[in-house]
Amino acid sequence: QVQLMESGGGLVQAGGSLRLSCAASGSIFTTNTMGWYRQAPGKQRELVAFITSGGTTNYADSVKGRFTISRDSAKNTIYLQMNSLKPEDTDRYYCNFRMGWGPEGWEYDYWGQGTQVTVSS
Repeated sequence: QVQLMESGGGLVQAGGSLRLSCAASGSIFTTNTMGWYRQAPGKQRELVAFITSGGTTNYADSVKGRFTISRDSAKNTIYLQMNSLKPEDTDRYYCNFRMGWGPEGWEYDYWGQGTQVTVSS
């Protein structure tokens, strides 16, 4: 079992910055992928960014150039630096942790409780 603790959400004006953190604890494989997704009420959860244990990153087109994902592997923690925030970035952001890739996909897939990010215009 893996537990995820998220922090860093809040209210910010458009053009401002926030940094989200997500710390994973528990029985963790060395090879894993951590990321952030976001979801607005009534909408599908969408990928914001992910980073693998090897350091490979991927971003949604809507956040490229504004958001940066990074990780401290020693602490099993990821960070999402969000700059130049826009009102359309307002969502609940969820940390995701995956490990154990196999023929049927990820064997282990965990989600945090989410942290609210609100960007005022």
